[in-house]
Amino acid sequence: MGQQHIGQALAAERKIAGLSQRQLATRAQYSLSMVKAVEQGREVASPGFISAVARVLLITPEQLTGAPYNDGKPLSDAINTLSILLTEGRHARATEPAPLERLEAELAAAQQLYRSDRTRQTIEVLPALIRQLHGAIREQSGDVKAHAYTLLTSAYVLAEWSVRRTGHMMMALPALDLADSYAPLADDPIYGAFSALARARVLTHYGESAVAARLIDSAINAADDSRAGMVLAGYSHLTGAINDARTLNYAAAADHVRAAHEFAARTGETDLYMTAFGPLNVEIHSHAVELEAGDPNKAAVEGDTLTYAPGAPPTRIAHHWQDNARAWLMSGKPDRALAALNKARAAAPQQTRLHSSVRETLHGIAMTQRRQTDSLLGFASWLGSTL
Repeated sequence: MGQQHIGQALAAERKIAGLSQRQLATRAQYSLSMVKAVEQGREVASPGFISAVARVLLITPEQLTGAPYNDGKPLSDAINTLSILLTEGRHARATEPAPLERLEAELAAAQQLYRSDRTRQTIEVLPALIRQLHGAIREQSGDVKAHAYTLLTSAYVLAEWSVRRTGHMMMALPALDLADSYAPLADDPIYGAFSALARARVLTHYGESAVAARLIDSAINAADDSRAGMVLAGYSHLTGAINDARTLNYAAAADHVRAAHEFAARTGETDLYMTAFGPLNVEIHSHAVELEAGDPNKAAVEGDTLTYAPGAPPTRIAHHWQDNARAWLMSGKPDRALAALNKARAAAPQQTRLHSSVRETLHGIAMTQRRQTDSLLGFASWLGSTL
């Protein structure tokens, strides 16, 4: 491919660190054959592998994946504006607010943009909304002020989700700190737990699974028997499943999936707190766990039969097909892998274009196929890559 794939970047960084392939494999707790296969482009690097080797090499995963990717000037402009706001931190410049009811509606609209794979547009509207929420907090008192703090905490959590989805991981950290700062002042204590879960997901990304597990356990323990509490507990278990799967702890990950399934049976499908929690999300996570820590062929075959209603969250569906593509490639079926990537593109094109695993899977397909088909070349062109 025209761009450097993860294996090439890994080989270069490993040599800079002065490590042999065997030394890297030992310290990252992966097999020597896996390190060799990834460096040679014969194996697609899993997120857990990327986190493990990056940690050994004292670099960020993004230095291997190349994220964030260039999605054009509109995304850059939006990111720059949000970056300024996050840098201001607790000293953010407040602006004259609209009535709190209108700000709450605008926040709901921003959340809907995120749900519908319009993450760039979410990032575009958040700075002005957050500045107005700071203005509202200055003007209000009592219960109204506490509710404004809930909206502000939710807005910073949404900012963290948005920058993480677009690959701007360094911006996730100040957004999390601000969410943590304002959550204790909010009238909805559950947002504090969701901020902790968001931090756990970032820690999982960087391979710090032990601290992530503590945060996940704290969120589970904070849940009560209300519907909101069950959603929090179930979503926490899904977060825990991925954290354990990334460390290849299949048994613990499967336990989390079973616990989440029990909560999902009681809550049904819900998007409370933007979790998209329910039986469908639990099933998607079960396939992801199988891919990361179990049997990739099982993940490919069973994941290919996923069924969902027309209103299912598009970004969750797209993420599933991205995983399914990697599973098919690991099973030696590049044609099925490309078909799954096209399903991901159809479900959530913006997310698919910005996701690091899509580029790596496409590279793996190109390495495996004997000839470059029009379909493969067309997907690469859409992605902004060359074969």
